[in-house]
Amino acid sequence: MAMLFEPIQFGNLQLSNKIVIAPMCQYSATDQGEITYWHEQQWANYALSGAGLCIVEATAVQPEGRISFADVGLWSNAQRDQIKSVLQKVKSISPMPFAVQLAHAGRKASTDKPWLGRGQLPPDHVHGWQTVSASHVAFNPDDIPPHELSKSEINKIIQDFAHAAVRAVDAEFSLIEIHAAHGYLLHQFLSPLSNHRTDEYGGSLENRMRLTLDVLQAIRQVVPKGYPVGVRISATDWMDVEGAESDSWDLASSIELSKCLEQGGAVYVHVSSGGLHVKQHIQVGKNYQVPFAQAIKQQVNIPVIAVGMITEPQQAEDILQQHEADVIGLARAMLYDPRWPWHAAATLGAEIAIAPQYLRSQPHELKNLFKPFKRHDDV
Repeated sequence: MAMLFEPIQFGNLQLSNKIVIAPMCQYSATDQGEITYWHEQQWANYALSGAGLCIVEATAVQPEGRISFADVGLWSNAQRDQIKSVLQKVKSISPMPFAVQLAHAGRKASTDKPWLGRGQLPPDHVHGWQTVSASHVAFNPDDIPPHELSKSEINKIIQDFAHAAVRAVDAEFSLIEIHAAHGYLLHQFLSPLSNHRTDEYGGSLENRMRLTLDVLQAIRQVVPKGYPVGVRISATDWMDVEGAESDSWDLASSIELSKCLEQGGAVYVHVSSGGLHVKQHIQVGKNYQVPFAQAIKQQVNIPVIAVGMITEPQQAEDILQQHEADVIGLARAMLYDPRWPWHAAATLGAEIAIAPQYLRSQPHELKNLFKPFKRHDDV
């Protein structure tokens, strides 16, 4: 059997296969951070894809934590109730578990929708606000520098991650992912390029990791015992080029963080990279982030998700067969081909569970590709 279609455990949560739909911002929420019909149709589409898990887009724990004014939030009960209603509909058509990525954008917040191309919006713009970060250091030279968070403000953010986690559980998400990657707030505290603090949240690696680990513990304290919580990280700032600042977040730091995340009860590490500095030099290509996942996998005993430019079924299978990662994360590939798991199963000679309404679509030459999945209302 293809390893890609074997089940895997994230703590107490079992996935039917090792394909995870990675979080992708849609910039389609209301100004109040509430989901819209776009999310309803998209989540239903994901649910019928055949993947083992869907992690929905970065969901802000505070209004100021949104990347853009059109981002989803989970800082209010109204947001929770709307999400719960949609998830209940989705679960009526598919047994796929859904997870949420809880996030705070920090200094990379207050932006326009990316396809409008206006970048960060100033605080006096109708859709803008003052950003915050570990230190008074802007992401782009033209950005208004962020407000440096006080200790009381840091504590408030930790509390808001915990409050959002409670709402996530109440909304019936099956797992929470903490977003500590891509240059957003937790990553801003991790990297010495953006964290110039001299208190207990800055300076040493231990201090710079403190906020991420505090958020993990705050969430684990308020969710039910055994409820799975994973963490997404950027393995490197990609600043190891001539002329770049040498002291940055790197793979060695990520390995230490991953060990601490495992000790803190995280059920997986989701390994991405970059997003912290405008001068990053990312060498994008096939499997370009897989070596980071492999290096971390060798140092921890929890599943490691590889992601980034993984587009072909055999490519994904080879990563698992070569023990470079435990799970495959797909993002843009799933947008391009919403039935990627079906086609991967056909390519790899595997069987995949799908909605019984679609069984008749099985190609004539493939006799054992599809089987019906059991819905929650099946006896």
